[in-house]
Amino acid sequence: MKTKFLLSVLFLFTIYLSKAQMDDNFYKPNKELRPIENLNYEEFSIPVQNDIITGIILKPKSGKIKATVLFFHGAGGNVSTYLFMTKPLVENDFQVVMVDFRGYGKSTGKPTHLNIASDGQIFFDNMIQRPEIAKTKIILYGASMGSQVAAHLARSNKTKIAGLVMDGSLSSFTDIAMYYKPEYKEVISKYVVSPYSAKEDVQDTEGLPKLFIHSRGDKEVPYEEGYENYSKASLPKEFFEYSGNHLEAMKDNSDKIIAQIEKMLNK
Repeated sequence: MKTKFLLSVLFLFTIYLSKAQMDDNFYKPNKELRPIENLNYEEFSIPVQNDIITGIILKPKSGKIKATVLFFHGAGGNVSTYLFMTKPLVENDFQVVMVDFRGYGKSTGKPTHLNIASDGQIFFDNMIQRPEIAKTKIILYGASMGSQVAAHLARSNKTKIAGLVMDGSLSSFTDIAMYYKPEYKEVISKYVVSPYSAKEDVQDTEGLPKLFIHSRGDKEVPYEEGYENYSKASLPKEFFEYSGNHLEAMKDNSDKIIAQIEKMLNK
């Protein structure tokens, strides 16, 4: 009886852990938007099922647009949290579209792995129909957790985009769960399956220029995960390693990163 009870408890715990790993433990939405200062921007909203997803389009003050960057932010905060990453792009004449998936910022609903993937495609399809975007080349930029959506979209839309940037990227939801919960590694590896993963999606992007950015000192997403994505990605691809914390490459290396992104536009 005792063995049977323990097995039942383990099974229920596994189901709970699996559900948590798939959703609640990953996403930390913030509804409070910081002020957007010294940037020209336009807000947008897109209906998705019974909810809406919202975001901002940042426009260069020069009026010139080299390309449009569709930016997918990390698990915490909202679009305003990541302006430090996108402002250098705007100042270098890139138009940047930042989206808040369900539950973030002004968006309604609750984020899950599956609905942000489907919403990502709806967002992409909506944006490329806008005249000011349709006439430009498009770069997908995934930051941290957003790299999963960016890679997934790149795989499905590789003929419609000019490049993919993976900044502080995790290799899969399962891998990052094992990193944060090493004591449950065996259970997670057996019972928690990622519905999609960057390390698989980037393999099917042959011909699409890709830039992988990661710090060896990253304590939030281990360097090994970002490098695994790079190693498994199809050609062409580049890897940019920097010294610093998670997602801080743009703070001290914006010129080098922007130069790499500009190279994508000429291929």
